[in-house]
Order: sequence, then C-alpha cells, then structure tokens
Amino acid sequence: MSLLKKGSAPLALLIIVAVLGIAQSAYIVKQTEKAIVLQLGKPKSGPMGPGLHFKLPFVQNVIYFDSRLLEYDARPAEILTKDKKNMVVDNYSKWRIADPLLFYRTVRSIPRAQARLDDIIYAELRVALGRYTLIEIISSDRTSIMEEVSQTSNTLLKPYGIEVLDVRIKRTDLPPENARAIYGRMRAERERMAKQYRSQGSEAAARITAQADKERAITLADANLKAEILRGEGEGKATKIYADSFGKDPRFYEFKKSLEAYEAGLKENTRLILSQDNPFLKYMK
Repeated sequence: MSLLKKGSAPLALLIIVAVLGIAQSAYIVKQTEKAIVLQLGKPKSGPMGPGLHFKLPFVQNVIYFDSRLLEYDARPAEILTKDKKNMVVDNYSKWRIADPLLFYRTVRSIPRAQARLDDIIYAELRVALGRYTLIEIISSDRTSIMEEVSQTSNTLLKPYGIEVLDVRIKRTDLPPENARAIYGRMRAERERMAKQYRSQGSEAAARITAQADKERAITLADANLKAEILRGEGEGKATKIYADSFGKDPRFYEFKKSLEAYEAGLKENTRLILSQDNPFLKYMK
C-alpha cells in the first residue's frame, strides 16, 4: 500500500506536466486574426491563419494581429495651399496589416503603426495639397487628390507590412485668425456690393420717377388741351343757341337776363327796398 502511494506522486506530477505541456503547445487563431510564433523573443514562424495550431511549450509564444480593416482618425493639422492659404485638414485613413511578420519586425504594435501612418499620410497630404489652390481643394479636385495620397502612402507603408486602402478628408477649416480676416474681407465685400446695389436702385428709381412725372405732365397737358377744345366748342354751340333764341324773341333775352340778376342779387339773408313799379321786379309780379 505504501509502495502505491510512493509511486502515485510521480505519476500525478507527470500527468500535470503533460496537461500543462499540451495547454502550452496548442493555440487557436480566430477567423478575424493572424498570428506569428516567437521563440525567445524572435519571430520563428508565421503568419498563421485561422484554426488550431501547435508550438513548443514554454519556449515559444504567440502574438495575434487583427486581420480586419482598421481605421485611423488623425488629428487636425494645418496645411499651406498653392495660393498661400493656411487651412486645417481633418483626415482619416483605412488600412490593414498585410504582412504580420514584417509588421512585427518594423513597428511591432498598432499604436506605433498609427504614429507611422500619421507621419507619412500627413507629409503626403501636405505635398499634394500644396500643389492646389484652396478653391480647388474644397470643390473640384478633392477626389483625385485623395486617390493620389492613398496610392503614394500605400507605397511608402508597404515596407512596414501595412496596406493603405483609402485616405479621406473629413473636414477642412480655416485657422481662427485666418477665418476672422477672411470673414472681415467677405463682410466688407458684401457691404460694398450692397452699397453698389442701393446706388443702382436709387438711380433706377430716380429715372423711373422722372419718366413717370414726364408722362404725367404730358398726359395732363393733353387732357387740358382736349378739355379747352371741348369747352370752346361747347361755348360756341351755346352762344349760337342763345343767339338763335334771342333773335327769334328779344323779350326772351330780357327775361333770361332778369333771372340771372335775380340769382345774383337775391341770395340768402338779402334785403332789398324797392318800389312796386321798379323794373327790377317786373318778372316777379
């Protein structure tokens, strides 16, 4: 019995060592990863694709790298354009680890890779945007500029095991001091244009008013002329009618003149003292 107990201890230790050895020698690479095996800190094999793999226990260790598409959002930085305008460019890039072994040998980690991305992409952006004016960058040529920067950056980052798929500008701004100066110039220009438009409007209003006054004066003159002509024609016809009537009966003329005298003399609150045989009252008897 004591012999069994003495023999079981080494067996248990052997089993434990075997289990630990198997656990240390087997490793799994996920579908979204790639791995390399290091032996005493130096790359030994890889990259390893998804699946179950084995390594030497305790001597070798595994480093995993993300094989998916990664994004890096760079910090906004100032760039000088062809027309000597400072602008703040906020860009981002899409990249992936194309060669994990080369990646580990050159930059080793994602933060260091992002620092390298930042340096190279910013330098290429500065060179590319420096060949264009501010208006060209903002409007028409941005797509071609970004394609050029993407291709050049990808070529420069290949020795680091990095593949750059796309570089894009999210936003472009002017530095605060430049923005204030440009807004001041824009405001002055708008005020100048407003004054010009107001001056042109006042000139057009004065011209229209003068033309309207001229047409009004001509219209009134024509109307007065026609009125005088019609009045003269009417008075002529009236005189002829009166003349014809008075010629037929002189007493009718006397009667009309008496009525006109009554109308002019006998107004409201008028008092006349006349004798009964006064000729003025002839037609009122």
